[in-house]
Amino acid sequence: MKHTDKHLRLVEVLIHVTGWGILFGFPFVMMNRSGVNITWPDYLRHGCIVPLSFLVVFYANYCWLIPRLLFAGRTRQYILYNVLLIATALAGAQLWQEWTMQLEPHARPPRMGPPRWLFWARDAFSMVLTVGLSAAIRLSKRWVKAEDARREAEKSRAEAELKNLRNQLNPHFLLNTLNNIYALIAFDADKAQVAVQELSRLLRYVLYENQQPAVGLDREMEFVRNYIELMRIRLSANVRVETQFDIPPGSQTPIAPLIFISLIENAFKHGISPTEPSFIRIRFSEAQGEICCDIANSYHPKTQADKSGSGIGLAQVRKRLELSYPSRYTWTQGVSQDQTEYRSILKIKTYDVCHR
Repeated sequence: MKHTDKHLRLVEVLIHVTGWGILFGFPFVMMNRSGVNITWPDYLRHGCIVPLSFLVVFYANYCWLIPRLLFAGRTRQYILYNVLLIATALAGAQLWQEWTMQLEPHARPPRMGPPRWLFWARDAFSMVLTVGLSAAIRLSKRWVKAEDARREAEKSRAEAELKNLRNQLNPHFLLNTLNNIYALIAFDADKAQVAVQELSRLLRYVLYENQQPAVGLDREMEFVRNYIELMRIRLSANVRVETQFDIPPGSQTPIAPLIFISLIENAFKHGISPTEPSFIRIRFSEAQGEICCDIANSYHPKTQADKSGSGIGLAQVRKRLELSYPSRYTWTQGVSQDQTEYRSILKIKTYDVCHR
């Protein structure tokens, strides 16, 4: 950031130097091209005084009047000071030229051409344009700074919101998993003990990797596999679980941690019936810069008395997707026409990803 600011300041200085160099050199070049033999002393006495008055008007506005009066809302004072400034600079430039001409009467051309007031009007109009130019440049710089500050504030807000979502996910994940282990204790203490060991391993990943903005896809898939195996422990024989991982071995594609876990939780929580045959199909794939998570499960509608499942996990998934992958994901979900299958397909473009 500091390097960028320094570069921008250097560019700004070069633009100012170039602009004023052209303005100060214009009278000298034009007079020589018109056949008038002008020396440097003559140019310093006569030719540079008008550009010098423009420079005074410009930087008086740029460095003092605009930031201290115009930006402070003191518009009347700003206009009054500019009227006085332009009048003083105009009178000074014109009187200086008249005075230097009187010192060299032999060099003064005969009275010809437009009336004197026309030159006064020309220079006054040019000075007004100079004031407008300085105000435009200052306002553009102020707008750029305000836009940068807005982007930084938006980025900080998004990072804070994303961190808050990750912190909410930890207890949500733990609560659902503990509920599963609690159900195991009643009928199979040995499986419950194994589940606790699996849970401790998963929690290491949740507590440490979840604090990172992104992890390698292979590590995330290892966590998903372990979680599915933990969920299998409590399943009855009438539940069929199928998994397929079409992920290149050792894939280091960055992915937001735990972005898929709520979708898998939802399948295990709502896709299983204690009395009817049920199924869960989970497929992950990566191809052409896109990760696809395709989850299908048997559809068992809730009864009116069933109040389980507040939908917090899925709401968090959507918020995290909006923050981490804006405009780079598609998520479709719904029930099949025959009302037997619920399917969720999440596709994430991994190229040009903005990690937060």
